[in-house]
Amino acid sequence: MALAPSTPYLTAVGLWVKVCGTPGFFRLDRVGTPRAHSQQRPTYVTNPSMPDDKTSPASEEQKFTGFVPGNDSKTRWGNYFRYLSGQMTQEGKRQMKIARDDREEEADCARCEKQRDYLLMYSPIIRFMRQNINKLGGDVNSENIRCRRCTKMQKAGFDQNYGIMLCANMVRDQGHLEDVLAHEMVHAYDHLRFKVQWNGNLRHAACTEIRASTLSGECRWLREFWGKGQWKFNQGFQECVRRRATLSVAARPACKDDVQASKIVNEVWDSCFPDTRPFDEVYR
Repeated sequence: MALAPSTPYLTAVGLWVKVCGTPGFFRLDRVGTPRAHSQQRPTYVTNPSMPDDKTSPASEEQKFTGFVPGNDSKTRWGNYFRYLSGQMTQEGKRQMKIARDDREEEADCARCEKQRDYLLMYSPIIRFMRQNINKLGGDVNSENIRCRRCTKMQKAGFDQNYGIMLCANMVRDQGHLEDVLAHEMVHAYDHLRFKVQWNGNLRHAACTEIRASTLSGECRWLREFWGKGQWKFNQGFQECVRRRATLSVAARPACKDDVQASKIVNEVWDSCFPDTRPFDEVYR
């Protein structure tokens, strides 16, 4: 269900996802609704190619990532041990993540949908945000909050025409999903309340990212401590909000680099960080 009739914006352009329960990959040109993509889907290397007879032992060693494909328990435990003991390269870790997502795709999506439905019924912050979105003439529900498998390091996305997409394979648990969903619901609220211009207006984008990170709970101290290893008490909350907002703005096509993103976040900080609407104060 469309949240508003104005021009849609993107939070993840060209995001590759695998739609739960359907074969093949699709591309989201607008987050939330997949369409078959005419170009060849991305190829993920799940195992280094075997060297030919002319390959030297040194080059063979360089190609070994520490990841061995296979779903039997011995192979999986071997991969897990090499991961924990530091014997796996970054490429190996990427391959291991892809293999895990392939294996657990159906379970991830089912878990995400179950947790989504629970949060819509019982989470105070999700219910509060939903009520305030309803007051502005929009609605978010189980029909337009979709769980998908994502192949990029993104946890969720919002589009005014299609709703919210949750990356089922990127969310750790129900508490994490609650933060992620609340973040995207702040974007939905801002779109309806402030008529955010998402296509190229980086100041608007920076402001809603600041507000979403402030109000969703993802920057509270315990979340930062357990999730990021951040233990600062003094100004830690504001540093988290700045960091997340800067990363989000820097990822947008209209932004040149992280220097420009940081500058824009600083320009709007004083007006956007104290703005806690629709809350009276920071709830989480």
